[in-house]
Amino acid sequence: MRNLKMILEYDGSRYKGWQKQEDNDLTLQGKIQSVLSKMAGEPIEVSGCVRTDVGVHAENYMANFHTNSDLSNEAILDYLHEFLPEDIVVKSMVEASEKFHVAYNIKSITYVYKINNNELRNVFNRKYVYHSEGKLNLEEMRIAAESLVGTHDFQGFTTVTSDTKSTIRTINYINIIEKNDMVEIEINGNDFLWNMVRIIIASLIDIGEGKLEVEDIETLLTEITESKYSLMAKSKGLSLRNIEY
Repeated sequence: MRNLKMILEYDGSRYKGWQKQEDNDLTLQGKIQSVLSKMAGEPIEVSGCVRTDVGVHAENYMANFHTNSDLSNEAILDYLHEFLPEDIVVKSMVEASEKFHVAYNIKSITYVYKINNNELRNVFNRKYVYHSEGKLNLEEMRIAAESLVGTHDFQGFTTVTSDTKSTIRTINYINIIEKNDMVEIEINGNDFLWNMVRIIIASLIDIGEGKLEVEDIETLLTEITESKYSLMAKSKGLSLRNIEY
């Protein structure tokens, strides 16, 4: 049986996240499995590298699946390009070892959050960026972001409530880049807790807008209690950028 690894790009606007649900097929995993199963004439289970939330996008999402199909990689790609909806694109497909699984041995994950920092909304990118009309204080945001880099207990930045799962994670870097009134917050870590990225982004935006102080971020890191900061950044501005193994 062949094990095929693919890189996907998708617009998550109309999907209920990556993970297939029993009661609907409006998920990325469900949609892709449906098309592949029809092509191969056998049930296909697609494994994803991580679960993305409702409305979150991906630039380079890693997935793999096993199949008995003898179609060439190029023929499978052609089939997917024809029958997948226009908001999902398979960018590449290669043979992987029998035991390869995209969710294992991940070295780091990179997400990017895009912000329109212009006074006016842009009608053409409004589905993919968060709009903050007031000028963001990027220097304060960068100071706060630097305090998050490293290995910390991120219990204050997640909605995970289980006492059995460790909330210690490592953030390798957070880059905040501005270009022509567009701001990108790029965050790279070894792994992320449930809603951790969106809570971090929301807190950085609140600092940029003057609603929080840098000290508030440091308090969330040092007070090891259930998150008191439940605000999450809107999912439409978030994309999974890259996975490193």
